[in-house]
Amino acid sequence: MKSFYLEGRWESAKATHAVLNPWNGETIAEVCLAEAAQVERAVASSHTAFASTRKTPAAERSALLARVAQGIQARAADFVSLLVAEAGKPVTYAEMEVARAQITFEQAAHEAAASHGHTLEMEATAPGKGHFGLVRRFPLGVILGITPFNFPLNLVAHKVAPCLATGNTMVLKPALKTPLSALLLAEVLHEAGVPPGQVNVVPFSHEHIPPLLHDQRIKMLSFTGSAEVGWKLKAEAAKQKVALELGGNAGVIVEADSAWQSAIPKIAAGAYGYAGQSCISVQRIFVHASIYEEFRRELTAFITTKIAAGNPQDRAVTVGPMINPAARDKVVQWIAQAEAAGARLLTPLRTESLGLLHPVLIENAPRDAAVTGEEAFAPLAVLESYDTFEEALGRVNDSAYGLQAGVFTSDITKAFRAFEEIEAGGVLINQTPTFRVENMPYGGVKDSGFGREGVRYAMEDMTEMRSLVVNLA
Repeated sequence: MKSFYLEGRWESAKATHAVLNPWNGETIAEVCLAEAAQVERAVASSHTAFASTRKTPAAERSALLARVAQGIQARAADFVSLLVAEAGKPVTYAEMEVARAQITFEQAAHEAAASHGHTLEMEATAPGKGHFGLVRRFPLGVILGITPFNFPLNLVAHKVAPCLATGNTMVLKPALKTPLSALLLAEVLHEAGVPPGQVNVVPFSHEHIPPLLHDQRIKMLSFTGSAEVGWKLKAEAAKQKVALELGGNAGVIVEADSAWQSAIPKIAAGAYGYAGQSCISVQRIFVHASIYEEFRRELTAFITTKIAAGNPQDRAVTVGPMINPAARDKVVQWIAQAEAAGARLLTPLRTESLGLLHPVLIENAPRDAAVTGEEAFAPLAVLESYDTFEEALGRVNDSAYGLQAGVFTSDITKAFRAFEEIEAGGVLINQTPTFRVENMPYGGVKDSGFGREGVRYAMEDMTEMRSLVVNLA
């Protein structure tokens, strides 16, 4: 039975939750679920800890974060094993996630030591004559962090690292499907010297969330998960600052002037890596009509010969199991509905194991089909042709989501036009929307979110500006 991390020590509870291996269905661990009184203690201890963490010098915060990064590196093999077991993440993708989490804390260590204020040019206007002005950012207080199952370590890191960098405190609720990586990170945080109460890692059931959204001690909600849940939480958290990183059905445009043959491996990896269980997974592929037939043939061949599905412990595997059979079965139903409406499968529909779905490529899917308009979160991509670049831009924007988009082109004018016109938080040229580095602003528009992550930008969200004006006259 796995305890949780509360007030700087490990604690148990009567209620437990089974964590299942998505590949074989075996129970990996029974994780204790915090009771209402323990959730209250988590909030109270984080609130109390803030009185001291907010005053921690930048150099100490930076050194602490560097120690956490070193701790992740030292426990890398343990983290990889947990990610494969609890998330069904292919081992090569698990290794990448651990490396990224280490970088996240290293970036936070750098940013913690950097200046996050500026002087005001008070004499820019006549009334300011004889005054000196300064702006600094100050931490908010207790942050409620809620994370999803798909990146159980690095998405946690993207909340915890900027929290520590700014001197805030956090009550972290990891996804109940994949809480073990967050609990192992809690061990690393403890060993690195995070003060008791600054970060409480407490899995608990959803019924305890509503009261927290009205708790005046909690100053911010940082949520990563589905759009449906995220926007409901934002509506409830009326007086809390809110950051939402939600879903997507990312589009990729492939122009005839691009080096499209070399783009195929990137696009395939972006669509099918980790069974497409990423909010920036490639789901919609728009290809210029002049190269469509050849592109379709080569992409289909690449998928069927190079994208392996199976046991996530196999280093050759790209597509592991989806998080559970229910998630897989929902998408299989969407595919059947699309076929009934006239879509054509370019790859065979194959299911195995508990939640294993082999890569699926579809063409001619109706634009109102679920496989096109909803977030699949599965190894599924929809292929379409277009005639003009303007049409392709419109098709990318024809979505409720707007997280990231990719454009493959050798025309710099088209690249900047895409940057101007695509409604998304990020536009990537000659790269897939699945690409992300830890120091870039990351987040979306429309139903894809509110606010930005990425270490520096999350730090800005987790702080507020305060002005100092001194009358020198």
